[in-house]
Amino acid sequence: QVQVAESGGGLVQAGDSLRLSCTASGLDSSEYSMGWFRQAPGKERSFVAAIRWTGDNRVYGSSVKGRFTIDKYGAKNTVHLRMDNLKPEDTAVYYCGTVRSWGPWAEDASKYVHWGQGTQVTVSS
Repeated sequence: QVQVAESGGGLVQAGDSLRLSCTASGLDSSEYSMGWFRQAPGKERSFVAAIRWTGDNRVYGSSVKGRFTIDKYGAKNTVHLRMDNLKPEDTAVYYCGTVRSWGPWAEDASKYVHWGQGTQVTVSS
């Protein structure tokens, strides 16, 4: 059974940095890539970033490109989201998930198979 767990959320000020981490236990990493989405109150879940299981392909949402970096390092099946120059509009619950293989569907939440419970990120102005 696959379990996904996020960590690293918190309250920061605008311009600060924060790192989120996500580990998917019980996952066959040769079949799944991993990604981050976020959901603000009253809004739909939106794509943030995803990384191919090989670690050599990354894709970012337009609102975070150039400020956020997704990477794989450390423990097996663990990805990290480095968030720099945070803005109040980045405030949301951030969810990590797994998606089969790699392709344009990595930006589509409906294609994700396993999800974590989410971690709150709040950016004050």
